[in-house]
Amino acid sequence: MAKSILTITLNPSVDKSTSVPHIVPEKKLRCEKPIYQPGGGGINVSRALKRLGLASTALFTSGGKTGSLLESLLKLEDIAIDPIRVNGETRENFIVVDSATNQQYRFGFPGEEFESNELEGISSSIEELTYTPDFVVISGSIPAGVPPEFIRSLINTYKTKGSKIIIDTSGDALRLALEEGVFLIKPNAGELAALVGKEELGHSDLDMAAQQLISQGKATLIVVSLGAQGAILYSETERIQLPSPLVKVRSTVGAGDSMVAGMVSVLAQQGDLEHVLQLGIACGSATTMAEGTGLFAKKDVDRLFSEMTRK
Repeated sequence: MAKSILTITLNPSVDKSTSVPHIVPEKKLRCEKPIYQPGGGGINVSRALKRLGLASTALFTSGGKTGSLLESLLKLEDIAIDPIRVNGETRENFIVVDSATNQQYRFGFPGEEFESNELEGISSSIEELTYTPDFVVISGSIPAGVPPEFIRSLINTYKTKGSKIIIDTSGDALRLALEEGVFLIKPNAGELAALVGKEELGHSDLDMAAQQLISQGKATLIVVSLGAQGAILYSETERIQLPSPLVKVRSTVGAGDSMVAGMVSVLAQQGDLEHVLQLGIACGSATTMAEGTGLFAKKDVDRLFSEMTRK
């Protein structure tokens, strides 16, 4: 039986995407009909898990008309949601594809700053949840005005309950999360370098940096994303490196979140670590094949995963 999963998104969005025949300055550009999709790290993880056949609950902040739209879009995808009401408007992102060049332009708007009493309310809402998930995925950017220590407190709340914490964020929030100790992180090489106090890491130094963090109890599993070159998974006793399959890349939006979902789905079903990395890479790669802000098609994940497991 699969373990229970909660995703937390403090800075969700509604992603509006469209295309134009050609982007030129100072001209009226006639766009195609926009497509609206839910966005934000943890929300995308929940959406991807649904496509993989696993249920999760998406907890996120929600405000204004955009927040209402976000909730309705998630309900259409049959995602279990637990919105926390805030006063500010939920943010939007805007994505435009130039049809002539197939280049994608991504415009990300900041989330509105939380008021101090709202942060207290968010903490209280989370602490009052009646269920204890086996896995908690905290993913995405942190809104302005939210101190990184808030993430640390959030992690401690769920660790006390016995949940395994998976965190996919960056900067001070990631650094403080590791001070609490988490189950899994997914940094890129640059983020890993910052975590061990280096400006950059050579390829041979990645192993040393990852094992340093694991030996210090800061993470049980570390997956270093290498982009088109694949990824490396580290545990206390294992090092597994796999390349990414060759695919036609249309968009990288949501690829990292899809990778997290693939890994969590195997962990939740108590699979082995090689399959954790294989399905993670398959999901991330399949999402790069999708148009606009779309996530992967399950058939593409199945094909890529099958190719990886045959090698």
